[in-house]
Amino acid sequence: MKENEPNKNDVELVEKLNNSVKSIKSEIAKVIIGQDEIVEQLVISLLARGHCLLVGVPGLAKTLLIKTLAEVFDLKFNRIQFTPDLMPSDITGTEIIEEDSASKQRSFKFVEGPIFANVVLADEINRTPPKTQSALLEAMQEHKVTIAGTTYTLKEPFFVLATQNPIEQEGTYPLPEAQLDRFMFNLWLDYPNFNEEVEIVKSTTSQYKPSLQKVINAEELIRYQELVRKVPVADNVINYAVKLVGKTRPNSDAAPKFIKDWISWGAGPRASQYLILAAKTKAITEGRFTPNIDDVKYALVPVLRHRIITNFNAEADGISSVDVIETLLKESV
Repeated sequence: MKENEPNKNDVELVEKLNNSVKSIKSEIAKVIIGQDEIVEQLVISLLARGHCLLVGVPGLAKTLLIKTLAEVFDLKFNRIQFTPDLMPSDITGTEIIEEDSASKQRSFKFVEGPIFANVVLADEINRTPPKTQSALLEAMQEHKVTIAGTTYTLKEPFFVLATQNPIEQEGTYPLPEAQLDRFMFNLWLDYPNFNEEVEIVKSTTSQYKPSLQKVINAEELIRYQELVRKVPVADNVINYAVKLVGKTRPNSDAAPKFIKDWISWGAGPRASQYLILAAKTKAITEGRFTPNIDDVKYALVPVLRHRIITNFNAEADGISSVDVIETLLKESV
């Protein structure tokens, strides 16, 4: 067997994954009308072991989408509604004093918080103060939480999906860049088109209740996540991703003039890592055994959108981070 050539088991696993992803999309489509690209990107991030930040106005079924995704993947789902008075222990859990009924001995017992699930929905994450937001940091990065000096490991797979409302900013706490960087994708949900909205109204105002089939379980998902890591990537694809990310840094000699004019801070190495992981996942979910440059381009906006910080010049010119990414993409063709 040649080096980097997939073995028979991996080939079969890629084919099985390709079929499973089609089934996942069709099951989710029973509940969620439209949002096809968002669904695909959520599946990619889940397979790549990445967390997601979903931004959208109220009523776009963000919560329903995430709950449906967890159900189709047969994963334990918990929802945390973030509020200004939420405490870190409300997320991670707390120790309580328990008395033994027979011996009357008292002891501490740890009660798990909602973070102990496979899929955790952090609803309106920017509504809670930084102290509580930071309680998610260790969990997202290390897949562990520490309470009263004791470390508890979260059960795999572990996936945080956070939502934000982009229009109602009063009483919110912007996410720090360190926490934003831990999200693989930043996904913006758009309004449905006319036909999609007609279908949404028909299905949600009738007695129709879809029956969802479970497609992949936790053990299979972990196997697929390991498969993603084994996918070989050509050097030119990695070089393309790293060069693109490098060009977003205004202090770099490789940065174009518009980057120096519009960007305060560029993306770090985690962006390059996520671009390649997303490209690998995109390839094998489509039944291909190695990613190409187009797979990197596909992931560019959701990976970089929250990692490049525009300055006052960009704001004055009406330029968003997505405009900068699209300009960078055109210049790199």
